[in-house]
Amino acid sequence: MAEIHPFYQTHRRAMEAAMRERIDLAEPMLRERAHLSDIDAIRQQVMDEFQIVLTQMPYVGGAASRMSDFFMRLTGFMAISRVLRRHGVPVPVIGEIERETYKAQLLTIPEAERLAAGRQFMSPENQALMREQAARSVTKDHQAEFPEDFVYDFVEPGPQDTFEFGIDYKACGFCKLAARRGDTEILPTICGLDFVAYAARGIRLERTQTLAGGASHCNFRFSRLPSNAKAEC
Repeated sequence: MAEIHPFYQTHRRAMEAAMRERIDLAEPMLRERAHLSDIDAIRQQVMDEFQIVLTQMPYVGGAASRMSDFFMRLTGFMAISRVLRRHGVPVPVIGEIERETYKAQLLTIPEAERLAAGRQFMSPENQALMREQAARSVTKDHQAEFPEDFVYDFVEPGPQDTFEFGIDYKACGFCKLAARRGDTEILPTICGLDFVAYAARGIRLERTQTLAGGASHCNFRFSRLPSNAKAEC
């Protein structure tokens, strides 16, 4: 088997623990919606597939790249999707199970901690970092060094816009990974997790198109959720 990149190896234990938690949270839905009964076997199959996924995760700069965290948080859902597809579970059902599982997992984090992470994401300091990394992502040197990375532009709001800032992803690391591994059918399930992840942190994500859906870019637009809506992720 191919080796796991040393950066991901250092985070392996935490990622495996997160995967086990996801399967536990998903168990009722796996029984009721996917009509699967041998959950112990499914759990083992998912963890085995996750070991494969770990070797496939592209290195995009480690701690120096904000996109490394996206891979570590979300790529494991590809393992779940692959296993459920092999068991004949329809892709829309997989998407529902994964979104609700991820929401439940995120809500185990104290609200104050989640909202603090959301404020940090929306902060001027983080926006400055995203501008810097966006500018780097489109350079030939960066793309030559990290060909599997995301390529994106930072979007400033115009006078009539209601969002605080945006990101236009012109190339997606998950799309590249899915294309290489034959996972394009289940790729939309990964895209759907974005709304859950941001809402849990008090952030409204608006997006009307995706690369996975055939568009030229993914148009992420971010603003703050009203305080009474933060628990509705």
